[in-house]
Amino acid sequence: MSAALSQRVAACLREHHVMTLATQGETGLWAAAVFYVNEGLKLYFLSSPASRHASNLAREPRVAVTIQRDYDDWPQITGIQAEGEAVEVSGDEHTHARSLYGDKFPLVGRAGSTTGAIAQALAKVHWYRFTPRRLYLIDNSLGFGHRDELDCRRG
Repeated sequence: MSAALSQRVAACLREHHVMTLATQGETGLWAAAVFYVNEGLKLYFLSSPASRHASNLAREPRVAVTIQRDYDDWPQITGIQAEGEAVEVSGDEHTHARSLYGDKFPLVGRAGSTTGAIAQALAKVHWYRFTPRRLYLIDNSLGFGHRDELDCRRG
């Protein structure tokens, strides 16, 4: 991936906070909005293991995601469309994801620093990592429908 495109993707991931996660399960397709934190192109998110999308991930890790703001000015639309895999993380990676998440979302805080209702809620969630295989950066400021593709499988 070119350095300029890599920087634009990194900026987009930093500027946004919510991704829409599309999964496939026994009862069909499902989409859910989840808050994420990124480390490079890896996106970490948390969810209840009882949620429909988490149940779907347990059966089928292949997913698609989108990241964008709610724009009303079409020429300003920027965002990401990606396909890849989302898997539950544990051990050191769980701890690392939790730390990254706490840095981005101070309300959630770092592991061991939260109390009350937030701590109780966090004790019930599982942590997941989305790793893209292919990613598109949409940027209408470069022309209506403009998108640049990253084939993430090439390292």
